[in-house]
Amino acid sequence: MPSAPDLVPVGRVGRPHGLDGSFVVEGASERPETFAEGATLYVEGAPATVVSSKRGAGGRPVIRLDRRVERGAELAVPRETLPPLEEEDAYYVFQLVGLLVEEEGGRVLGRVRDVVDYPANDVLELDTGVSLPLVGACVQQVDLEGGRIVVASGFADPE
Repeated sequence: MPSAPDLVPVGRVGRPHGLDGSFVVEGASERPETFAEGATLYVEGAPATVVSSKRGAGGRPVIRLDRRVERGAELAVPRETLPPLEEEDAYYVFQLVGLLVEEEGGRVLGRVRDVVDYPANDVLELDTGVSLPLVGACVQQVDLEGGRIVVASGFADPE
């Protein structure tokens, strides 16, 4: 069984949907096969099988697992099951969370707390309250091995 660092979050158990134990997946991965019938998800570190899957309001996945799970529980998959990203500067959210963000001049802005999907573009939310657009004009470099993101000056409030 994979350990917690080897698991990548793909959603959370949301509100119930019907009376059979189905629920809406909140913050769901965009990969539909993640929630397909027969897929294995990890809930609190233990495997569970998707026994039914459909799309609900707004296209959100509605699934039922082979066992009961608590609302709010994290749904995860093993890291090695994720497909490689096809684009050169594409990243999974879990790869960016925790990275140090600094401006080109070296001023530290904080660490990535979350990546939020907005209609125009994704946004890096930092632990300092700063929000930065995840666009080429702002993000100059993502250094996963070095644990940092370098952004252009002018996107965060001046000191």
